[in-house]
This record gives sequence, C-alpha cells and structure tokens, in this order.
Amino acid sequence: MRILAIDPGERRLGLAVSDPTGLIAMPLEVIERAGWAKDLARLRHILETYQIVEIVVGLPLTGAGTAGPQAQAAARFAERLRSSLALPVTEVDERYSTAAADRSLRETGGRRATRRLRRDAVAAALILQPYLDRARRNEPLRGSGGDAMLAP
Repeated sequence: MRILAIDPGERRLGLAVSDPTGLIAMPLEVIERAGWAKDLARLRHILETYQIVEIVVGLPLTGAGTAGPQAQAAARFAERLRSSLALPVTEVDERYSTAAADRSLRETGGRRATRRLRRDAVAAALILQPYLDRARRNEPLRGSGGDAMLAP
C-alpha cells in the first residue's frame, strides 16, 4: 500500500511516495506544471507505476492556520483530483514544509541549483511522513468531509 504526497505549487508539483509498508516517505520527483490534462496524465502514470492507494495534498496554511490564496488553490487542486481519480484524496496542513526542505537540503550540501530542483519533492516527503506516522499510531485525524487536516 503506497501513498503519494503532492506539494502543489503554481509552477511545479513536488511528489513523494511511501514505501510499500507505509512507514517511510521518500522524495520522488518534481513535475513542471504543463496544464491540467498533461499534469493529470503524468500523475495517472505515477499512480499506476507505484500502485498508489491514496493521495495526500499539502495545504500551505498561513502561520495563523487560515487558508490564504495558495491554500485555496491547493484545495481546488485536491478537489480536481477527487473528481478525476477513483482514489481518496486527503488534504493536510503543510505549513513551513518548503522552509524545512530548504534547511534539510542546505545541510546535505551540494549546488544551489540542484537543491532547488529537489526542494519540492523533499517538501512533499516532509508532508507525507507525519501523515504516515499518525496513521501507524492510529491517531484520529482532525477534519471534516472525510478529509484530514493535520496540524504540524
């Protein structure tokens, strides 16, 4: 059972996938956005290749926990996935995941351009790992409408 996490941005989609046991999140790739039809086709290929059973979409809430324009766009993206795919799509709070990904990549070293290319996939893994940890501990997920909204 693998879960795919998506860190949706205006220009890129950062992707991470769980291992088959659902314990560990691993950065997968970054997709340059090319329009809904092409993005969805690429995602369908990944879903099939990795036998994905669930999708987690990060919502970049504000520091106060409210949904600004970016979180609203991410929620619309999640809704489009729900209406296009026969898989559960869960939205989770992903405040600060990109900043944490930047810190993590800086610590590993390497060229700045290379780090920037991997950042969104690392951010997706940082979104997915707490979700996997809570699921493993059978902690209740907060939210409504079947979607979980997890606090950082």
